[in-house]
Amino acid sequence: MNLVFFGAVVALAISLVGTRSYTALAQRRGWAQFVRDDGPTSHHSKRGTPQMGGLVIIGATVVAYALAHLATWSAPTISGLLVLFLMAGVGFIGFLDDWTKIRRERSLGLRSGQKLLGQIVVAVGFALLATRFPREGITPASFRISFVRDTWVDLAVLGTVIGLLLFVAWSVLMITGASNGVNLTDGLDGQAAGACVMVFGAYVLIGVWQWIHNCQRVTSTGCYEVRDPLDLALVAVCIMCACIGFLWWNTSPARLFMGDTGSLALGGALAGMAIMTHTELLMVILGGLFVFETMSVILQVSYFKLTKRRNGGVGKRLFLITPIHHHFEMLGWEQITVSIRFWIICGICVAAGLGIFYGEWVLLDG
Repeated sequence: MNLVFFGAVVALAISLVGTRSYTALAQRRGWAQFVRDDGPTSHHSKRGTPQMGGLVIIGATVVAYALAHLATWSAPTISGLLVLFLMAGVGFIGFLDDWTKIRRERSLGLRSGQKLLGQIVVAVGFALLATRFPREGITPASFRISFVRDTWVDLAVLGTVIGLLLFVAWSVLMITGASNGVNLTDGLDGQAAGACVMVFGAYVLIGVWQWIHNCQRVTSTGCYEVRDPLDLALVAVCIMCACIGFLWWNTSPARLFMGDTGSLALGGALAGMAIMTHTELLMVILGGLFVFETMSVILQVSYFKLTKRRNGGVGKRLFLITPIHHHFEMLGWEQITVSIRFWIICGICVAAGLGIFYGEWVLLDG
């Protein structure tokens, strides 16, 4: 537990100080935000705000993780390193997108196909590595679809090769879905960072609980067959505290934006945590706010295309604008009001997910 505590303190300190220093650097360099023209007019005042603050979140997480292991003289685990690899890899795709916006001085960066291809490449590499490195018969990831633990749905039921292909496809779906979900949520000051604090905080609790009740430590019907749960808790607490330090400067009015560098990285890390802790479907509940934001865009686009075909080329919209937080802005809600209310939604989802996680253990172990 000293490992987790040390990582939390270091990540918070680095993020608090590093975000301020990076903001000054970005202002001098002109790494500024470009605002979409079709969004709420209130966002035009944000033009020129420094971006790519996700570099601080990633940096604080990685450095805190390394220093925590160094301070406690413990070796890092493959599970923790793979989640950090996924976070940094997907974050790099976001960095390329942000840098393209800055260099070309526009609100659009990489093409959607380019971003998706980059995410897929990183996700495939992560998935292939996650099925290797067994220890006492347990690999970092499992071929079984998981909810609060592995279920009976085994992707390898038709053979190892087919199982590996299905697992890679499943991982790609989770990683691209989660990273784009957080990216869509990151549209208001502090909204995505505050939500990630709560979701990764939940994974700190899950990791510690799985470590206490790990099948390699205890023998009970409710034990967890998860490799390296304490190290995964360390990764989660480093990300959580890095987001807290960033949020200090990102709350309204934001002095710095995380950009796609941060939002894609956080979404990738979230999917990685879910895969490694064997809570893949539980992530949908814990990250309910991200699902809500993503579904608003899917419904908007689908309804527009459907009505366009039926009405002779004139499409209709379900919402004034998506992602849906902008819809409420267009209705007259203040940005801070939308963010806080969406934080409340996120908190409810996290509480529900943790309740399900603990309730399942009570039923099995009670």
